[in-house]
Amino acid sequence: MLNIETFSLGPLQTNAYLIRGEDEGKAIVIDPGMNPAPLIRRIEGLEIEAILLTHAHFDHIGGVEEIRRLKKCPVYLHSLESDWLTTPALNGSLRWAEVSPPIQSGPAEYELAEGQKLKLIGHEFTVFHTPGHSPGSVSFLCGNHLFSGDVLFRMSVGRTDLPGGREADLFNSIRGKLFTLSDEVIVYPGHGPKTTIGFEKANNPYVS
Repeated sequence: MLNIETFSLGPLQTNAYLIRGEDEGKAIVIDPGMNPAPLIRRIEGLEIEAILLTHAHFDHIGGVEEIRRLKKCPVYLHSLESDWLTTPALNGSLRWAEVSPPIQSGPAEYELAEGQKLKLIGHEFTVFHTPGHSPGSVSFLCGNHLFSGDVLFRMSVGRTDLPGGREADLFNSIRGKLFTLSDEVIVYPGHGPKTTIGFEKANNPYVS
């Protein structure tokens, strides 16, 4: 069983997820965004096994370096965005100077790939490469829980007008991968409230 806590961080209200298994002293973090102080306070006393990134846009990576240094944990990111952590021009933090300073951190320790199985906090997380919003976007499935980043939202989908985005890829990712999952799968997106695969298949105006 997973214990999932959500932190809405930074000016873009990016969802960071703190996930624990049966051993409540160990956890992973998905997408630690900007202004991560509430998350930093919460993980005091916890062992963080890994930071998983759905993609490397600036609003999803603002807390990476602080948490990595504090907890001495590795970062996982798809290889197509391997340079984005180290390059503000690629992760978008230079593009929106009014909402973000330049964000830069060290490279990820591990690369993610389609179909990869990650054994973390006593559970298995399956990696789905779900490009469209960005070339290296991934989603993580653990049991009945899907962490979709900025690919699929409640009643919406990720934007495709940023560098490396592509509308055809986004809809292929959603219809060809995410919508093949069980209707009962709970979707935890990068922004906004959670939803389910079944609800989005029936109601999402962009892909229904």
